[in-house]
Amino acid sequence: MTLPIKLNDEQQAMLNGERGLAKQMGMRLLVDMAATAGVSEFIPITSAHLSGVSPLTGGLGLRQFLAKLAADPEAQVAVPTTLNSAGCDEDQFDEMRIVAPHFREHNHEIVEQYTRLGVRPTQSCIPYEWEGVVADGPAAWAESNAICFGNSYTGLITNRESGLSALACALTGYTPKYGLLDERNRRPNLFVVVTTELTDPADFSILGDWIGKQRQSDWEMPYGPIPVIQGLPADLTHEQKKALTAAAANYGCPMLYIDGVEERPSGYFQSRLFFGERELRQRYEALYPDTAVSLIVIGCPQASLGELKVTAELLQDKHVAPDAPPLWVFTSSANKAIAEKIGLAEIITGAGALLLENTCPEVVPYDPNWVKHILTNSMKAEHYITSGLNSIPTSVMNLADCVAVATGELAVGDRGLVETPILDQQERQTRPLPPLPPRPSPVRKATGPFEAQGYGLPSQKNFTVTGEAFVTGTPITLLGFVNRETGVIEEPGHPANGQSMAGKIAIFPKGSGSTVAPYVLLELYYRDKAPLAIVNTEIDQQSAPACSLEGIPYAYDFDKDIIRHINPGDQIELKREGNKVTIRVLERNKE
Repeated sequence: MTLPIKLNDEQQAMLNGERGLAKQMGMRLLVDMAATAGVSEFIPITSAHLSGVSPLTGGLGLRQFLAKLAADPEAQVAVPTTLNSAGCDEDQFDEMRIVAPHFREHNHEIVEQYTRLGVRPTQSCIPYEWEGVVADGPAAWAESNAICFGNSYTGLITNRESGLSALACALTGYTPKYGLLDERNRRPNLFVVVTTELTDPADFSILGDWIGKQRQSDWEMPYGPIPVIQGLPADLTHEQKKALTAAAANYGCPMLYIDGVEERPSGYFQSRLFFGERELRQRYEALYPDTAVSLIVIGCPQASLGELKVTAELLQDKHVAPDAPPLWVFTSSANKAIAEKIGLAEIITGAGALLLENTCPEVVPYDPNWVKHILTNSMKAEHYITSGLNSIPTSVMNLADCVAVATGELAVGDRGLVETPILDQQERQTRPLPPLPPRPSPVRKATGPFEAQGYGLPSQKNFTVTGEAFVTGTPITLLGFVNRETGVIEEPGHPANGQSMAGKIAIFPKGSGSTVAPYVLLELYYRDKAPLAIVNTEIDQQSAPACSLEGIPYAYDFDKDIIRHINPGDQIELKREGNKVTIRVLERNKE
């Protein structure tokens, strides 16, 4: 392989296989990632955090890949590495009423295999709350909410690593210096003005998710939305920060800035958005439970001590009503241990709630026979529970209201929208806003011949692939919104909703959403439902790692706009010769 990056003796030994298969695979993936990013420097990392733990999210792809690594006796992480939330609380498995076949066994197998690699089995999506975890300096973190929180509020510097790329970094101790590891890229690209008071953490969760929903396909955001948010108080609580960043990460936000809190770099803003009382009220109205609720879940991301304290206060001298839905509170094992010492756990469980550790609401396989509708205080939970992972209708209210429903003090039902006057532009604009770039002209159907040149991964050899083009200009949320058994996009509102990538040459900007996404591609590959090849317009830490590890033809960074000039259904050829990849239209789709 022709390397685009100079390796030191240790890195070269890993690439040569002298440190075992696992480190060789990891270094090969990092070399490929460096190539796609166009960088020639590796830097050491201080820590890693791995996503892809639950059998629900990682699936068959995760289990088969970990089994391959576990066969290598030299496979050990090189830096302190923590583990994300697992799929269940094994000690309270029966209480969770999970009926998915062999789920506890598969869950235990996954955690055991990670532990054999030297990973600290924290089973937590909030590593920034753990004692002894280094949230400072260059790192390789997967788990979208932790990435956004760490980059925004701590000294952590990390890209939105996929579960696979974070594992490669952990095994080798290095990462390519690109993306958000380069200070020049840690710049805002979206301006958001908040014109209403936000207080409850659920308000901030609503805001974060709403920002991501506004993303347009023509915005230039190679590292995802990085908003500057104006109009928020300077002294946000830990829980408010956590709710905001977790929900913003639903749509790929890797970090954010609160205007006026600290000096921020200048940015090239793609749009300016206004979020006021009307927007907040409308989102709550749309998310209000107007049918019976089966289960109430709190703690996504896992509940902090502050959230446990508030929950205990709300449950003090009360009890979950016999005819009310069960209340499940999710937290980390570290926070649960402290809650047990200071009496919070006794109040919560004494009120009839289930206090769970090591797992998170979004990665549990709920039994559809009784869980028909979930209520939560988290837009992160809502985003993934309603996705193809569980496909369960999910409503959102603040924590106090969620607990009130559980104790029978609040009955949910229809509620009409209260109109709120819309402020005019002058009233909303609290200070001069930065100018926006010009919007491009509408895209028309491409005709005639087309050919473009791009690049491939160094680890892949020459290939020629011909087939039907799957094309979308909108990022694809692979986990939860791509059926991992069929390859069909299942995301209402997405331009490609209902279309399948299986057996086609998939062309799209990049993946978005969860960092576990590469395992979806691996599972599609193992089930023979993967795309024939994947073509991205920009670096993608979700597609490229799976392609690198399993040899799915991959190309990126073309010299012409491939999305504009290739139509869905066109017959195309993707051909690699040396380091160059050519994409060519063979026949236009006549429909």
